[in-house]
Order: sequence, then C-alpha cells, then structure tokens
Amino acid sequence: MANTPSAKKMARKIVRRTLVNTARRSRMRTFIRKVEEAIASGDGAAATAALRVAEPEIMRAVSKGVVHQNTASRKVSRLAQRVKAVARPA
Repeated sequence: MANTPSAKKMARKIVRRTLVNTARRSRMRTFIRKVEEAIASGDGAAATAALRVAEPEIMRAVSKGVVHQNTASRKVSRLAQRVKAVARPA
C-alpha cells in the first residue's frame, strides 16, 4: 500500500488511467471485430468500409499509448490483407 502522499496520488492516477485505457482498447477491438465480421460475411464493400473506419481508430490507440505502433501496424496490415482477399476473390 502507498505510504507517501505522492505515492497515494500516483495510485489514484493509475486507477483512472487504467479505466480510460481499458475503454480505448475495447473501442479499438470493437472496430476490429466489425471488420472481421464483414470479412466473415463475405461482403467486400462492407469489409473495405469497416477497415477505413477501423484504421484511424487503431492508430488513435497508438497515439494515446494504449498499444505499440508495431502492434497496430501489424493488425492493420493483416486486416487489409484479408479484406483484399474478400474484395477481389481469386
């Protein structure tokens, strides 16, 4: 348990920050799930539209420090690859 006033304040800040970061991470995952659902349905146009909305949301999580930039770039890249496969079937 925190003993000094500064440690007590940091503990309070961490609790608040954790709540905010959890909400941001959840929001990002929701957008990713919408892309994956569109891919699963086989609708290329919907998947492309969902990816266009999800990409800035994922990058916003990077700018807020919720996820690492490489992680976000990997997620966007893999989603884009799957959307491309659905949009233009071989």
